[in-house]
Amino acid sequence: MRRRIWSVGGALLLVAACRGRYVALDRASPEASRATDLHWLIFWVCGAVSVGLVACLGAALAVRSKPVTPLGDRRRGRIVGAAAAASALILLLLLTASVLTGRANVAPAGSEPLRIRITGHQWWWEVSYPAEPPSDTVITANEIHVPVGRPVRLDLSSADVIHSFWAPNINGKKDLIPGRPTTHVFRVDRPGVYEGRCAEFCGYQHAHMGFLLIGEEPARFEAWLDAQRRSAAEPSDEAAIRGRRVFVSSACVLCHTIRGVPAFGHKAPDLTHLASRRMIAAATLPNTAGHLAGWIVDSQRIKPGNRMPPNPLPPDDLLDMVSYLRGLR
Repeated sequence: MRRRIWSVGGALLLVAACRGRYVALDRASPEASRATDLHWLIFWVCGAVSVGLVACLGAALAVRSKPVTPLGDRRRGRIVGAAAAASALILLLLLTASVLTGRANVAPAGSEPLRIRITGHQWWWEVSYPAEPPSDTVITANEIHVPVGRPVRLDLSSADVIHSFWAPNINGKKDLIPGRPTTHVFRVDRPGVYEGRCAEFCGYQHAHMGFLLIGEEPARFEAWLDAQRRSAAEPSDEAAIRGRRVFVSSACVLCHTIRGVPAFGHKAPDLTHLASRRMIAAATLPNTAGHLAGWIVDSQRIKPGNRMPPNPLPPDDLLDMVSYLRGLR
């Protein structure tokens, strides 16, 4: 009975892995397709080699009691030599496939790529869309919007320690090493929301350093980009107006930026369009009023070690500030 339960559970997990939208092998770009093809090539070749080794071991154990003759000894030598040659050939095949895949994924494809700057922090992602004039530059956090069908080039850097950018449905991993800027090229083939993670241990909250990569149709992406260029929305009710005053008079302005109000900090995520994001705290929490209030009051209970200090606001001030932040779309 227990064995049957484990078998059924394993089968369900396998089906979920094959059909899940955020599974690493659910390819959504040419780069991910090449990497997935390489994965399956290595998987099946190594699987066949493992089966062959087990079969040879079984055959050797079956005949171990037979006396060794000169003819049998020479035959074993030829078998070992052939196995060594086959192993070298297989390794050369896998090395060649890996090099070709890596070169194909590095080369930009198609039209002029969209440039996006990504900076890794402990523990969140700063996302910048450079533009001319510089006043049109869009800065957001932990969400990367890209147009479907257009090449994208990420200019990657780190502000503190080594991080690793990994969006498994889109492309492989790329390390962000302090003082060593690098690039990452890909093209999203279909609209969707794809989860990403830091893939290099970077400190206590490494596991909570996520992001969302959002593929959109070109027209929808341009509309999003135009909306992000605007200053913060003006509060429309008394609670939000008071919440803005609470925010501006608090210590939040020392680290955060909100365009259009006197908040010019650059040590933490830009909050100008906070309410338009799906998640907060680097994809740790859904962007709801309750989670936002809990994060403001004591983020250390949610994500210990992050650089945002507790903010013990009076209840009325907290509710008004949340009302204001929830209006920043």
